Amino acid sequence: MFNLINKTAVVTGGGSGIGKAVCLILAKQNAFVHVLDLNSEQALNTVNEILEDGGKASAHEINVSNQSQVVNVFNKIGAIDILVNCAGISHIGNALNTTQVDFEKVFDVNVKGVYHCLQAGIPWMQKNGSGVIINISSIAAKVGLADRFAYSMSKGAVHAMTLSVAKDYLKENIRCNSISPARVHTPFVDGFLQKNYPGQEKEMFEKLSKTQPIGRMGNPKEIAQQVLYLCSEEANFITGSDYAIDGGFVTLNT
Repeated sequence: MFNLINKTAVVTGGGSGIGKAVCLILAKQNAFVHVLDLNSEQALNTVNEILEDGGKASAHEINVSNQSQVVNVFNKIGAIDILVNCAGISHIGNALNTTQVDFEKVFDVNVKGVYHCLQAGIPWMQKNGSGVIINISSIAAKVGLADRFAYSMSKGAVHAMTLSVAKDYLKENIRCNSISPARVHTPFVDGFLQKNYPGQEKEMFEKLSKTQPIGRMGNPKEIAQQVLYLCSEEANFITGSDYAIDGGFVTLNT
């Protein structure tokens, strides 16, 4: 089950966190994985892990907010079967203290970055006659989170784009779904705690973990396993859906 042999996958943000976990699991199931990341060293590290495990992969340095870069990389890769949009950034702030510069930076990466990859990737899927797209959204697209104004805006856009693409390309055998995680323990979380709560990292980690009713944060592999399922032939009847992997955050928090 979930065999991706002879499939070519493109994963943005594949150098760390959820994106890296996605790359590893898709390669484990025999896909050739193109690891795209702003940090070329991290992308190469992911590729090396895949190669050491007997998989196939290639690294590409890319800034998803730069449309010409995205087009060049996708044209270099050629035909693709799977596109996973993981690249993204976060931001702390509300509607008043979020500067225009920060708002536009989040928009450029989280919204335009997905748009650029969709525009570059869908034509190759059309040539194939099929394709699968997975966008990583967030619970922030569904519920109000304090001080996540720009980030929530961007993930709401990702969710809406997912539905639009699923509708527009349904007859071309291109499926598009999204995943909305709650807090997932990635290097970003550790860096955030070190920067904003020096000396209180352990205490704040526990506090953030307990905001999920299940009592802990998710881990990247748990998100990647859902991505794998949605990319596989076992999920051929699924499109235009969003999957909350959130430890009960949306439905069980009262």
